[in-house]
Amino acid sequence: MGKAGKVLRQVLQTYGISQNKLAVTMGVRNTVVARWFHEQVDPNSETVVNLVTALNELNPEAAQNFIDLYLGDIVKDRNRLEK
Repeated sequence: MGKAGKVLRQVLQTYGISQNKLAVTMGVRNTVVARWFHEQVDPNSETVVNLVTALNELNPEAAQNFIDLYLGDIVKDRNRLEK
């Protein structure tokens, strides 16, 4: 699977956020988050937005870290192109 699950696992572990807490905040079943966490399924783009929103509610630093890790290369490449 893709990068989202690896990044999600790292962020949740780093910031001590449980899969259950994220699921409750997002309004999804625990099994949905577990499937992302274990890289069985990738969240779609709309879900990534919801995931970041939920992380931001729980811990803004965690949300920013997810964005940096998940989109960091894209943002860096874009900034390079704009110069």
